Amino acid sequence: MSHPGSAAKALHPALYTPEQRARRDATAWTLVQGVLAPVQFLVFLVSLVLVLRCMATGEGEQWALWSVVVKTLTLYTIMITGCIWEKVVFGQYLFAPAFLWEDIFSMLVLALHTLYLFGWWHQNMSLQQQLSVALLAYFTYCINAGQFIWKLRAARLQQAREKQGSGTAHLAMGAAA
Repeated sequence: MSHPGSAAKALHPALYTPEQRARRDATAWTLVQGVLAPVQFLVFLVSLVLVLRCMATGEGEQWALWSVVVKTLTLYTIMITGCIWEKVVFGQYLFAPAFLWEDIFSMLVLALHTLYLFGWWHQNMSLQQQLSVALLAYFTYCINAGQFIWKLRAARLQQAREKQGSGTAHLAMGAAA
């Protein structure tokens, strides 16, 4: 006979082992990621407005271009600190099994942002091309952010299931006594 929680575990494999969760909760890098993620999203929103405004009206070109540079530097910062977080929690800087697809897609996001920087720095793209690359980079960033939000939700659900399971186990042990 199978345990009642085993079907839920099969449908929702554990994102963190107890040891990984302990490392995640103990490291300051978790807080760093928790602060940088909304900061990066705010920078993204401001830059998106500036880019769209520039594309629609032709106004604010420098503000739009520089905002993408700031967004890209913010992305690099969260990626570097995220790699450190992943090393502390999972023992490797990138592509830990729990975040494999998020990390793979992050490479596309980084590549597109870097392509923008290359064009901006070398001035070998038209304004329209630069802003189009920025929008494509932002589109992929939104998908990637969604992946990480999904994982955050999965981690919270896992923790809730484990708390519920330990509460049920304590009740069962108390009833048996």
